[in-house]
Amino acid sequence: MDFSLSDDQRDLADGIRRFLADRVAPSVAACETAGRPLPDGFARLVELGITGLPFPKRYGGAGLDYITLGLICEELEYCDTSLRTMMSVHIGLAGCAIYQWGSEDQKQRFLTPLAAGRKLGAFGLTEPDAGSDVGALRSTARRDGDRYILNGSKIWISCATQADVFVVFAKTDPAAGKHGISAFVVEREAAGAALHSFALHNKYGVRAGDTGGLAFTDLVVPAANRLGEEGEGFVIAMTALENGRYTVAAGATGLIRACLDASVAYARQRVTFGKAIGQHQLIQELIAQMSAAYEASRLLYLQAGWLKNQGLRNTRQTALAKWFACDAALRAADDAMEIHGAYGFSDEYPVARYLRNARGAVIYEGSREIQKIMHGEYALGYRVDKPVRCPLPPYAEDAAGVPTANRQKG
Repeated sequence: MDFSLSDDQRDLADGIRRFLADRVAPSVAACETAGRPLPDGFARLVELGITGLPFPKRYGGAGLDYITLGLICEELEYCDTSLRTMMSVHIGLAGCAIYQWGSEDQKQRFLTPLAAGRKLGAFGLTEPDAGSDVGALRSTARRDGDRYILNGSKIWISCATQADVFVVFAKTDPAAGKHGISAFVVEREAAGAALHSFALHNKYGVRAGDTGGLAFTDLVVPAANRLGEEGEGFVIAMTALENGRYTVAAGATGLIRACLDASVAYARQRVTFGKAIGQHQLIQELIAQMSAAYEASRLLYLQAGWLKNQGLRNTRQTALAKWFACDAALRAADDAMEIHGAYGFSDEYPVARYLRNARGAVIYEGSREIQKIMHGEYALGYRVDKPVRCPLPPYAEDAAGVPTANRQKG
């Protein structure tokens, strides 16, 4: 494995870091305090040209690799979690699901406008009674000729009130449990009044992000909008979540770096007992732990990205990167608040926001407990990944012409 970055990767990450610091960061605190989404978040991603970063150019994407996607997610969350969340659901969940499982017609109709930034994508899986237990979802999709009729609801959906396109999961065979789930692409404009979206308020964290729910009432979806075959929805959801976990891991790494930079700056200028607190050994210990956590988290997501770039199965490595980085980000944010003392307990400094935002990532895209169970099963030999290949990255597909039917089904 070679984790050295190219000049293009470094230049892109540096450029995005400067852009976010200048054009986005100044408005984050006000949106966080008001509990309202960044008003131009998606417009900024479009302006940066990264809404289709890992998708082939023929679908309107940039044709870049997954390590570059990770680097960009790290920079986005360094600025604010809400931006990285938007990138995760737009690309990692919705876009990658369509890219990996969609027909050529579906890629042209749905992926192209998403990649080009003309439409914002989201992902509708979680329900009031179905989170980690995906098989418990209650939304239904009844076949009616060349269409499906969807009924049900979703909750904790990122970009719920802003998204134009949703990858939604419902049971076409309720008696079959998780094997009766199917996936559909739902377009807000075509759905009309049959699709109702709403925002969730007074959240603990990610206050500058759009989080809400969806409700379907006799929503008509053309059969041509079904992703994969009937009953493949659970596998589609799991592969999408795997891509989402990768972006979350990279984002959490950026949050650790934000905690580290804020803590170093404060420790250098805050004076107690006649010297900067950075000269106290216990403060140095906390900062050293953040530094080590950042390096380890970055290596883990780079390893997962390298595997994805080779088209190799990366379920275990991506889950480990997500679990480790999210837990490390939560610890780093808590330690950053400790370093800032009473000031950390206010919104005068950003570390309180970091702590609130870090808590959410431990839960979503597969909770800490789900990741622990997975890795316990791997270690015990109860879980063994089949030696199948994931879709190659866009640049390799462009060169090699990998067929669209190349799917991960293991």
